Amino acid sequence: MYIKASASIRSNYNEIAKLCKETGEPVYLTKNGEGDLVVMDIVAFEHRVKELRLAEELLSARAARLNGAKGYTVGEARKKLHKTIAEVKKETEANGISG
Repeated sequence: MYIKASASIRSNYNEIAKLCKETGEPVYLTKNGEGDLVVMDIVAFEHRVKELRLAEELLSARAARLNGAKGYTVGEARKKLHKTIAEVKKETEANGISG
C-alpha cells in the first residue's frame, strides 16, 4: 500500500504517476493524517472496473441459478456457442466483413 500526503500531488505529480503506472496499485493520499483520496493509473482502474463488472455478472448468474433459473450442461453450452459463432460468421460474410 502506497500512502502519500495530499500536498505531494502538487509537488510530486510525475513521481506519483510513475509509481501508479509501474505498480498498477493505487496511491492513497492523506490530508491532515486522514485518508482523503485515491489515485490510480487509468489502465489499472479500467482493469479493476472490468473485474468488478464480471464479478457482478457471476454473482447475478449464481443468484439466478439458486433461484431456479435454467442452467446448461457443458455439451449444451458448447452447442449454443458453436451455433452463435456460425451465425456471427454468416452475418459478417453477408455484410462483406472479413473475419
